[in-house]
Parts: sequence; structure tokens; C-alpha cells
Amino acid sequence: MAHINLLPWREAALKAQQKQYFTILSVVAVISLALVLSVNFYYQARIDGQASKNQYLKNEIAQLDIQIAEIKLLNDKKAALQKRINVVEQLQRSRNVGTQVLDEIAKIIPNGIYIIELEKQGNTLQLTGKSESNNHLANMIRAVELSDLFVDATPESITADDGSPKLLSSFKMKVKIKGLVDEDKGSK
Repeated sequence: MAHINLLPWREAALKAQQKQYFTILSVVAVISLALVLSVNFYYQARIDGQASKNQYLKNEIAQLDIQIAEIKLLNDKKAALQKRINVVEQLQRSRNVGTQVLDEIAKIIPNGIYIIELEKQGNTLQLTGKSESNNHLANMIRAVELSDLFVDATPESITADDGSPKLLSSFKMKVKIKGLVDEDKGSK
């Protein structure tokens, strides 16, 4: 007799197909989940690594900022000390200025010029005196310009004295002294 299969083979085949489908679906889901998690872990590790590098850089920048502040403080101290040293050196150079000024004035004043008053204000000398002729005064101005101690001789006034028997001219002149601390600047 012919072999007849009465079992529900279509339902068994459908169940086998469904089981195979769900198995493949499960495997694909697990693989895709593993792939997503691995990509997520990879990028999270990169982000964490970059965050740690950023934090390291921030810490180093903070330390460098502290060092820069210390360097600025040291530079300010250095500048203040240099100013003090310069003032002390200028004071040291100008220690014997009184005798040097009188000695130099004796050298530069020619015959025929008489100094009546000598006034010092800061590094400027105000000379007041009498001259027998303007040539003597011009020679004195040339001598001041050639001097190692004086610069910038500026005559302020030359007036003739009609009442004097020798016909002397009165003059006022300003002369600057080289290398002195200006008292206006030094007091600040």
C-alpha cells in the first residue's frame, strides 16, 4: 500500500522555519548589540582618554600660570631693584658734585667775567654775574659746551649797566650738570 503521511508536516515545517527565523534573528540581534556596545565602548574610551588629556593639560596650564605669576613678580622686583641701583649709582656719581662744579666753573670762566650769584636747583645751575664784554660771555658759553661736566648753556638775559664806571653788562645764564639725579624725578 502506498505510504501516506497523516502527520501535520506543514505545521512542523512552519515551526522549523519559525525556529530557524528566530534563531537567526536572535543571532543578528546579539551580533548587532555586541557591535553597538563595542563601538560605544571604543568611542567612550576615546572620550575618556581625551578628557584625561584635557584635564592633564588644564593642570599643567594652571601650574604654568602660577609660574608666570611668580616670574612677573620676580621681574617687578628686579625692575624695582634696578631702579634703586640706578639711583644709588647716580647718587654715588653726584656725591662730589659741589667741588667738581666749583672746580669746573673756575676753569671755564675767562678773565673779564665775574660771577655774583650761583644757585643750584636739581641738575640746573643759575649763574648771575657781570661781564666786561659780550665776547668774554661767548667764550664762556663755548667753554661750557666743551666741558665734561656741563651741557646746554642757555643765556637768559644780558643787560648793560649804564651806571657802572667800567661799563659792565649783567647776565643770567642756565647751565645743566651731566649725570645728576633730577630732584623732581628723584622725589617721586
